[in-house]
Amino acid sequence: METKKQPFIIAFSTQKGGVGKSTFTALLASILHYRLGYQVAVFDCDFPQYSLIQMRERDLKKMAHKQFTTINKKAYPVFQSKTDTVLEELEAYVDNSEVVPDVVFLDLPGTVNTAGILSTLANVHYIFSPITADRIVLESTLSFTDVLTNILMKKKHTEIKSIQLFWNQVDGREKTPLYENYNKVIKDLGLQLMETSITDSKRFRKEGETVAKTVFRSTLLPADPKLMMLCRLDQFMEEFLRIVKL
Repeated sequence: METKKQPFIIAFSTQKGGVGKSTFTALLASILHYRLGYQVAVFDCDFPQYSLIQMRERDLKKMAHKQFTTINKKAYPVFQSKTDTVLEELEAYVDNSEVVPDVVFLDLPGTVNTAGILSTLANVHYIFSPITADRIVLESTLSFTDVLTNILMKKKHTEIKSIQLFWNQVDGREKTPLYENYNKVIKDLGLQLMETSITDSKRFRKEGETVAKTVFRSTLLPADPKLMMLCRLDQFMEEFLRIVKL
């Protein structure tokens, strides 16, 4: 009997809330699924807020008609799950799907104390960690990434192929030595940092409006290409595809 292909499992994961995990999950899932033609599924394990489940519900109220009339493709599923059960649910979904997803995104809680978080992350293929020029965000994310990279990955008890840090909410007015110093710390720790940084944009805090001509953050439509260019998301997407080898 032919074995089914297995999807890439990807997570935007960090130890701090509010740095863009759910936003990047929605942005990349929508670009891959609606614009680039991949099959995508999302499991929202971020209890109790379940941001992506809520985003999908809001999108359906505001944009279902636009999605139906402009995109000739069914919306990707967003499942509510929990960190300690998501791997079994994902496996059952893949086994029972006629169309197996190419990519599955997991939106995970931002705390290492969540039940099952480390064993779930150990089964993710690619982890992308947004960081901001904030000492607390950086220290917690770097120490967590250090554990994943230098303990889990080196012991080979993991499916992780790559963990990539990337700068988010970069303020053009910040002095460059700040980032240069942090980049040196990241390099000295032996961690991987993406070349592309995402500039600070109010767009990240806004969802699609029914009246707006352009859409940025949505689970039903891909981000507008011009808006992607403004915050360098277009370059980030190219680098992401190279890393994941899609």
